Amino acid sequence: MVKKNKSEDMQKQIKEITDRLEQGVKDVFTSENYARYLETMSKFHNYSLNNIILIAMQKPDATMIAGYNAWKKLHGRQVMKGEKGLKILAPSPYKVKRVVEKLDPQTKKPMVGEDGKIVTEEKEITIPAYKVVSVFDVSQTEGKEIPTLGVDELTGEIENYDTFFEALNKCCPVPISFEKIDSGAKGYFSRANNMIAINEGMSQLQTVKTTVHEMAHQKLHSDMEAAKQQTRNSREVEAESVAYVVCQHYGIDTLDYSFTYVAGWSEGKETPELKESLDTIRKATFELITDIDKSLEEVSQAITRSDELELKSQESREAVLQSSRDHDENSRPSLLDNLHRKQEQVRREAMKKENVQIENHEITRSTREGIRA
Repeated sequence: MVKKNKSEDMQKQIKEITDRLEQGVKDVFTSENYARYLETMSKFHNYSLNNIILIAMQKPDATMIAGYNAWKKLHGRQVMKGEKGLKILAPSPYKVKRVVEKLDPQTKKPMVGEDGKIVTEEKEITIPAYKVVSVFDVSQTEGKEIPTLGVDELTGEIENYDTFFEALNKCCPVPISFEKIDSGAKGYFSRANNMIAINEGMSQLQTVKTTVHEMAHQKLHSDMEAAKQQTRNSREVEAESVAYVVCQHYGIDTLDYSFTYVAGWSEGKETPELKESLDTIRKATFELITDIDKSLEEVSQAITRSDELELKSQESREAVLQSSRDHDENSRPSLLDNLHRKQEQVRREAMKKENVQIENHEITRSTREGIRA
């Protein structure tokens, strides 16, 4: 009985939260709520669509969430007294045993027995299910300081612009080029030429925003037939939404983004269609951020290796110069060396003189002895 009541209570919670989601999806599509929802997505891009909406509805300023025990055990923080948890959905699959048709391992078709009947077997099957759990934002906790992720460096005139743009270029599956676009457009993605063009001469900030926007078009709208099923307005909403989330994630200024047209675009659409659009944006955002993060790491490692090689080369050049200086100093005679050399020269000259005198003396003596004889 207790187990049944617990199951019924869980089902009731699930229904309440899905009803809120139904209304939440519709509420997202106002200019103010839409931007708020996208900001939440930028911080929780790896969460499901439903949980992003639930977080945005309950605490739009949330930045990092975890369960009560996770905050305590993994982060050394404690949920403050009186704080109310945010309700989100968590996977809660369960297993059941069912009799199913036995498949041939080669053909993958049902096996037939000697009696002509399909062979069956009992198998354990995992049934996907969800439960409602409570989580808390970091602002609802206190304790050990949380390390920052360092994503706020790219605001204003982008300090690491070259590195970031190189990462964009590296992870983009089509070439990115700069050209003078006379139409007034900041950039475009060409399906025919399979390339992205960016208007030259723009600020670093606008260049990055436009590049991300066009990369979103390339990811979402490369398929001509699929793109034809959407209006131009719909494609622009998706690309602009993805660009907004990616820029927010990396701390790039997004003040000039406007979503006043979203309400009109979403009008008349049913909830499943709206959710499908939101999930399309979420998936594209997740993939782009994952790709950019990977490229940023590779570019940073390449720069580090280049700096290390340059440092080693510089150290090698300095070592050669130092060796040359040491050789010069060693080959240059010191004052003491000069003194010893001078003394040796004087000694040799004295010995030479003495030898000459001895030789002359011997000659004189020989001469005298010859005269006597």
